[in-house]
Amino acid sequence: MIRTLATTSLLLLAACGGQATAPVSPDMPPVTRAFTDTDPVDFRGPGPDAYPVHGIDAARYQGRIDFRAARDAGVGFAYLKATEGGDRVDEAFAGNWAAAARAGVARGAYHFYYFCTPPEVQARWFIANVPKQTGSLPPVLDLEWNPFSPTCTHRPPAAEVRAQADRFLDILERHYGQRPVIYTTPDFWERNDIARLGEEVWLRSTAAHPSETYPGADWHFWQYTGTGRIRGVAGPVDINAFAGSRRDWQIWLARRAIR
Repeated sequence: MIRTLATTSLLLLAACGGQATAPVSPDMPPVTRAFTDTDPVDFRGPGPDAYPVHGIDAARYQGRIDFRAARDAGVGFAYLKATEGGDRVDEAFAGNWAAAARAGVARGAYHFYYFCTPPEVQARWFIANVPKQTGSLPPVLDLEWNPFSPTCTHRPPAAEVRAQADRFLDILERHYGQRPVIYTTPDFWERNDIARLGEEVWLRSTAAHPSETYPGADWHFWQYTGTGRIRGVAGPVDINAFAGSRRDWQIWLARRAIR
């Protein structure tokens, strides 16, 4: 399914949670988006095409990315895997980080959390590997279960999950000057009551709109597919939508970019 859209004709959801609709601002120039999906979903209600700002998240599995080609295809931002646990760095991070900046793609870094390593150790590891650079997107804390890990399948109680996340977020906020965004999945969200943390969230929902999968959630990013195809990326890639207009995106960047 090819999505090639002029966004001036769309209605989209407002930036803070997607609970209301508003037209795209007429003074914002149109953006053409040329994405494909090897396993498209017919979303009921508002689908990804209701949002004009889309981006990717990527790691070493995507291989070398041509960010200029991806930008020209409509990619507006990129979140790049940086670290995992307290001792692993994604081997593609440094190259992706530099290449996205050269292409003029707004980029940020994310950390995959392990529940067998203290949050302080993981936060220090992320800080040691992700530069504090003006204009970067706020960091992301990726919270999900990892049943295939060879070293850590521990699932602590929900209160402990939230306590560890809060300590990690506090450390990164002090260093980068911005509170990280939390990425999570439906089962993790529900079991651990992540909404209680009160953070900006990025939600995975590949079969339905987040309003169905996460009722009442106030979300900022929606990961709507893991089987996307975009020029400049060799293999399948996650694609995400920002919950607002292009003007909302610029306002969010002005407020949340690292200084």
